[in-house]
Amino acid sequence: MLTDDALAFVREYHLATLSTVGRSGRIHAVPVGFTYENGVVRVIGSRGTQKFVNAARSGRASICSVDGARWISFEGPARVTDEGDAVAHAVDLYAARYRQPRVNPDRVVLELTVERVLGSVAFRR
Repeated sequence: MLTDDALAFVREYHLATLSTVGRSGRIHAVPVGFTYENGVVRVIGSRGTQKFVNAARSGRASICSVDGARWISFEGPARVTDEGDAVAHAVDLYAARYRQPRVNPDRVVLELTVERVLGSVAFRR
């Protein structure tokens, strides 16, 4: 699904903006760290935060990461889970890309199954 250049980009240290739809229909956009693996984008965080509440309610999300003229955007169905193996895997991926996150007993993971990818010319097939 991603070109070699796009895969390299999503392994580099870049933050992104996660966009979800709030109850009122307004867009809720927040900065996040994210990982990409085999067509799934993951974001870790605390249970009950607005981004996870919105994603769980609407079942959709979008992530966009920018570095100068290079950018990539993912959109698709999203689910939020606190299942132990899924959270542990997401933490491992996050630690490999960014740093080991602090211990968080309320941690959940948003898993976005990529339906659509937009991005810089070098990132397109």
